[in-house]
Amino acid sequence: MQNCGAEVSIVGIGQVPVTAASPLSLRQLGADAVKRAMADAGVEHVDALFVGNMLADELQGQKHLASLIADQAGLRWAEALQVRAATATGAAALRMAYLAVASGQADVAIALGVEKMSSDRTQVISALAKALDAELEVPGGATLLSQNAKLMRLYLERYGRSISDFDGFALNAHANANGNPNALFHDRVVTQERINAAPIVSAPLRLYDAAPICDGAAAVVLTRTKQARAFHHQPVKMLSASVVTDRFRIADREDPLHLAASTRSAREAFRRANVHRSDIDLFEVHDAFSIMNCLILEAVGFAEPGQGWRLAAEGEIFRDGKLPICTMGGLKARGHPIGASAIYQTCEIVQQLTGTAGQNQLPDPRLGLLQSVGGAGSTVLTHIFGV
Repeated sequence: MQNCGAEVSIVGIGQVPVTAASPLSLRQLGADAVKRAMADAGVEHVDALFVGNMLADELQGQKHLASLIADQAGLRWAEALQVRAATATGAAALRMAYLAVASGQADVAIALGVEKMSSDRTQVISALAKALDAELEVPGGATLLSQNAKLMRLYLERYGRSISDFDGFALNAHANANGNPNALFHDRVVTQERINAAPIVSAPLRLYDAAPICDGAAAVVLTRTKQARAFHHQPVKMLSASVVTDRFRIADREDPLHLAASTRSAREAFRRANVHRSDIDLFEVHDAFSIMNCLILEAVGFAEPGQGWRLAAEGEIFRDGKLPICTMGGLKARGHPIGASAIYQTCEIVQQLTGTAGQNQLPDPRLGLLQSVGGAGSTVLTHIFGV
């Protein structure tokens, strides 16, 4: 499918600091992020609001969330729809807002991600497992954590690696989170010794190999590029958006360690944006688990199969490396409030591209890449941003 319609830019961002348990209700979190983004863009009304949320009906007993948040934010008469793609839900909301503006159906649209996960941990894990096959996987005890642990075991066995080879991913994430005031772990010093001493959460994954449960909300305002300067002095272009769906279950794929949807989604996004992966200055990876970091880097082509861990071990993914990833802490250390994660990452890419990333600022980045994974790799969305 070819690019069509108007070019789209981001003209406002809003982030509520990620917390382990926010005192705000779900609707308040969402409305707060929306209002922050609208204030940044200097707009008082929008045509459409696309809300990314995965868990509200299970954890808060709330459906029809987009309409509820639109009302709370004072967006009467706007189109308001909820969007879902499991753990890639925020990226799906972003894509829908992008398409609404590009097609001309909306002049100004907001993509919002919001999640309040500070509930009973068992309930959260059970709700997240619904991203897997309810007939063939969940009855056997499968969870997203156990599926990623299975991938890690297979990787270590196939390539003869040790779990400590992956320590660099957590070290990078936590070092970057220390410079991000919106991060859950913005004040935690994490060392290699601390990572290796951490408890096992699902063998061989350790505590620092998995992103935390938390609360948060983030939003971005989109409009047509040809009028973006009228809204903000530093608009950021959305150069492409793509989504690919693979076989639903890991067991049904030709090679479980090859995220084929990641490869295909990235390839399509690069083609639509007319850029090569070597042009990318920073990459916001879906680092919910350290193994997912590694597999995505390999799938997109930044490393050969079996070599993705080296980018972390050799420091290439750090802010002063060849391919900085998760420059504000990522899902691992900024926090992973499911529906909001990709929108936080979008805000962080905008901060980097506009020179407003504070002490985490990269030197003159021009292109940012975002990739989000739904479920155990069955859905992958890729977005490319530029200035």
